[in-house]
Parts: sequence; structure tokens; C-alpha cells
Amino acid sequence: MRPKIHILYKFREAAWGGGNQFLKALREYFMKKGVYTENLEDAEVILFNAYPFGSEYFFDSIFKIKIKYPNKILIHRVDGPVSYVRGKDRLVDEITYMFNKFCADGTIFQSNWCRTKNFELGMRKNKFGTIIMNAPDPEIFYPPKNKVRGEGKIKLIATSWAPNLRKGFDIYKYLDGNLDFNRYEMTFVGRSPIKFERVKYVPPQPSERLAEILRKHDIFIIASINDPCSNALIEALHCGLPVVARNDGGHPEIVSEAGGLFEDEGDVLDAIDKVAQNYEYYRDRIKMLTIEDIGKRYYEFADRIYRDYLSGKYRPKQVNKTELMKIKAKAIKWKVVNKIETGKGLLRREKM
Repeated sequence: MRPKIHILYKFREAAWGGGNQFLKALREYFMKKGVYTENLEDAEVILFNAYPFGSEYFFDSIFKIKIKYPNKILIHRVDGPVSYVRGKDRLVDEITYMFNKFCADGTIFQSNWCRTKNFELGMRKNKFGTIIMNAPDPEIFYPPKNKVRGEGKIKLIATSWAPNLRKGFDIYKYLDGNLDFNRYEMTFVGRSPIKFERVKYVPPQPSERLAEILRKHDIFIIASINDPCSNALIEALHCGLPVVARNDGGHPEIVSEAGGLFEDEGDVLDAIDKVAQNYEYYRDRIKMLTIEDIGKRYYEFADRIYRDYLSGKYRPKQVNKTELMKIKAKAIKWKVVNKIETGKGLLRREKM
């Protein structure tokens, strides 16, 4: 018997963050393979994404479904640490670690950097754990056919859904004032907390349009800090763009030989020049796993836990109401501290 999977996540169809885009692609893969179910009760395996911002009632959903069906397998997809990415919200990491310890049967980290940093902050190792990178929808993010860079200006591009300054806006602002615009032109797509003078600004776009824009550019710039597995970076690589990336977070793992790294304002211009001067070399070294590869790894990991359960080698974790209440209490505390209205999220009662 092949286990059915349900992704417990509030999907958004409009332009949204990278995690939403990846999980939509993963869901589509499972659907094509006939192993996905929209009904939580029909799933043998539940995939729970990171911390459910805005959907904290999912904690209640897990408790209810595990009480009713105690042998369902729960796999926790972890990113962050959130406090590293945001520069705050350490409590969110604590909640994530508690949930993982008491509820998750398996853990999927998005990069080795992600796993290492979470363990350093106090997360405990699970019996089942692995690292699986993300991948985008291949029907949307793909390289142009026979692209040859023209003789005009070299076209740089950066993207970010979140306007968090830690997404690299110190570097983007620096480039806006110091890039050689006689040789280069640069576009930023997404939400920005700064106003650009010479960099072309484009507001957030649906995935299809974003991919079209990426394919019209030459080099992708990413300067985010403590970013575990940037979907923006992965999407750009899948669109055939070599990369200039900040030497931080999961960027070096993802870029590998398909681009150059920089530390800060002191060497970013040199890194851009290096990649531009050796454009074909870096472009030809883009080697990315497809959603078929990633989806297969997700399913094989889920199936391994499920087979161990069927054979009696593993007993799924049984949720404890007391521990769940501790998790919910911390979630409420975080919302209160951040002045987030609680009535529509954690305190909302959902019918199963």
C-alpha cells in the first residue's frame, strides 16, 4: 500500500512567498503521482510546514486528527531559524522546536545550513531526519531555449517577496548608487522598503510573469542574510541565470559552481564583474534538481517512516494535550508581544 499525503497548509493562489510557491509545486507532483489527498482524514502522512503564521489553528487540527487517528505519520518541514532570518522572534523557534519534539515523526530541513543552525539553537534530533532542497514548478520556471547574451548592457535582477531589510536591501541600495550603469542595468521585482533611483522597480508579479522577467535578464543578485533556502534563488537558477550571492546562509550550497560569492559592499562589484566576464562558464554549471527529483525524495522519506510503522519498527508519536497547550500558550504570547490580533487565528475553532 502506498501512503497518501496531505499538506496541512493554507495555500495562496496570488503572488506570495517562496514557501507557498514550492508547496504548490510539491502538491502538484503528488497529485500527478496519485498519492495526494485533499482530505486530512484520508491521509496516512501529513506534511506540516514550518511555523503556521496566520494559521495557528493548525495546531488544534493536528491534535484533533491525532487523537482520532493516532497512527498517522506527521512530517515537519523546517526552515529558519526564524530568529536568524528575521533578526527577532526567538519565541517562534522555541515553538517550532517544541512542536517538532512532541508531534513530528520526521523532520525535513531545506539545507545543511538550516539543519546546523537549528540544532545550534537547541532543536533536538528526530528519529527520522533528512535534508531536501526546494524546486519550482517546471512548467513555469525553466531556461530560455538557446539563450545567447546580447551585446548591450548586462542585465542584473534581484527579487524578494518580503520587504525585510535583511533580505539584502543594504546591498541593493548600494548597487543603486554605485553600480556602473554604463555597463549594467538592474531590475528589482517584489516589495521593497527603499526607493530606488536608478534600479528599475517592478511590484510583485504572479509566478508566470516573474519567470518571464527572469528569463529576459542575465545575472541574478541575491544578498539576503541568514536565508536557509531561498526560493527566489532557486527559481532564478531554474530560469538559467548564473548568480552573484552573498556568502551567507544556504546560498553557497544552492549556487555551488553556478556563480560567485561576495561578503559585503566591499567586494560585491568585483563579484558581479567576475561573473559577467565569465558568463558562459557559470551559466553552463547550473545543475538543479527538478520538482520530480525533490518530490520523489519527499515521498521516499515519508514512505520509509510509514513502512517502519507497518512493520512494527516504529510507533508514531502520540500527542499530549498538556504539551499542546504549552505550544499554544507560547503562540498566544508571541502574538500578544507582536500585537497580532488572536481571534482569527489560534483561537478560531475549525471543524474537522
